[in-house]
Amino acid sequence: MPQFQTDCIMADLSVIVSEIEQKLRKLIDEKSRLAIENKRLTAENEALRAENAAQHRAVEELENTINKSTIVNALDNEGEIEEARKLIKALVREIDGCVSILNSKE
Repeated sequence: MPQFQTDCIMADLSVIVSEIEQKLRKLIDEKSRLAIENKRLTAENEALRAENAAQHRAVEELENTINKSTIVNALDNEGEIEEARKLIKALVREIDGCVSILNSKE
């Protein structure tokens, strides 16, 4: 093979290797960027889950407060005793339902 052809082939190979190296660097940089973004999103996701759980607890507490206030208000007003009884019966049914669900999971 003449020297000229060998030089051309080597030059072509050198260009190809350089292009591959450049593409590999880009891929490595992108992987690093994505890893950092993944960590950030994971941390954000955990923070949102914690906030969501706190909001659910706050809602439950407020619902309990409303139920207690409704019962107290109903009992304070003699004309609404029947309403209070209905509310208490509904709450007891809800508790019974929860207990039966818990028992079925055991």
